[in-house]
Amino acid sequence: MPAANSEMAAKKTCRPDILTRIAQARVDVKSATVARKISLKNSNNIEKSVKIRQMEKGSTILENYSMAEVNRSLPGADYESRILEEVSRSFALTIPQLPPLLSRPVANAYLLCRIVDTIEDEAGLSIDQKEHFLHEFVGVVQGTIPAPQFADGLAPLLTDRTLPAERDLIRNCPTVMDTFFSLNDRQQAEIRQCVETMAMGMLDFQKIQNPLGLETMDEMDQYCYYVAGVVGDMLTGLFCDYSEDIARNHEKLISLAASFGQGLQMTNIIKDLWEDKARGACWFPKDVFREVGFDLETLTPGDYHSKFGEGLAKLIGVAHWHLSNALDYTLLIPKEETGIRKFCMWAIGLAVFTLQNINKTRDYTCGKDIKISRQRTRNIIMVSNAAIKSDNLLRLLFKFAGRGLLMSHSDNHVPKPAIIPMTENLPKERRRSMN
Repeated sequence: MPAANSEMAAKKTCRPDILTRIAQARVDVKSATVARKISLKNSNNIEKSVKIRQMEKGSTILENYSMAEVNRSLPGADYESRILEEVSRSFALTIPQLPPLLSRPVANAYLLCRIVDTIEDEAGLSIDQKEHFLHEFVGVVQGTIPAPQFADGLAPLLTDRTLPAERDLIRNCPTVMDTFFSLNDRQQAEIRQCVETMAMGMLDFQKIQNPLGLETMDEMDQYCYYVAGVVGDMLTGLFCDYSEDIARNHEKLISLAASFGQGLQMTNIIKDLWEDKARGACWFPKDVFREVGFDLETLTPGDYHSKFGEGLAKLIGVAHWHLSNALDYTLLIPKEETGIRKFCMWAIGLAVFTLQNINKTRDYTCGKDIKISRQRTRNIIMVSNAAIKSDNLLRLLFKFAGRGLLMSHSDNHVPKPAIIPMTENLPKERRRSMN
């Protein structure tokens, strides 16, 4: 993202002290440019000269990072960094790998989506109350409803079944929204469309939620789109806004983005089967299990049936196929963008090994039974980082990690969203067909 855009976005909502920091950042860039020239002329240290020459791709790189430092000093940065670690260990791990100009909007987008998810999961809210607060939060993101009004109305209704960190996030919604409105127009539009589509899609599925499962695989595809596929679309928009090189592959990326999201979401759905059932929900499709001779409505913890295992293996195969699309997506990111590649590959690696754990322990009765160990997580990160610039190595690692898992090749599992997002602010070329 050009530094000028960052400055423009910051000026819209920043206090004078922030504007002072922006001005100082520009002065620092000019000073650093002069210093680089002097160093290149006088330095006899080859290693130093090489490092400086690498920075000479243009002063915009240095200026971008100076503006990123300003971004971090905007109101809410410290809070968002802290609360992210409390609500999601995995995203607290992956988001900081992104370039500074991307990590802030992506972290903010995740927290806004987590607010939607908190409303969906709160068992103490009736359907009517969830509908009210989801619509109200959409108004907050659109800028038509004050964030304090939303937070003050929802926070007292949250029960102990909502995590303390999530209750804290709801109370601090105004802080998170301050960050959102400090982002540039394109970033706001991408995140807004994601939140609105997610909120309205989740509401539709809340009305048919039950502990016995969804009727069809198509319904599972749609649910996964609303809770994760839209995030893939949104991230693609943010990535393309950040880099012209990435934007050149926009059409290919957007064709894989929702599938990327579904692969991760299906992994979570399978992993969280018993926790979801305990709170009155099941997102497994009955028709997949019916095909192998198992009635999903008879599923009970501790009473494993081999036919259930067959159906589970088929779902794992569908998730595995979506994750292969996620790999293709990642390899479209330029090799020089190692931070974005790490962000993607760590998530893919964790998901594949989670599927492996589930496949080997099909009689699991809770998420802890198939949880990835910290040592395995460290190994996934280390190996991914070592291969991050090699497409061939990453493909080989994916194949190795997924050995023994089924792989569905059916196009029937491509998510097909069924509603039109409420956002009208996106440019026409960025509005996706929702047929």
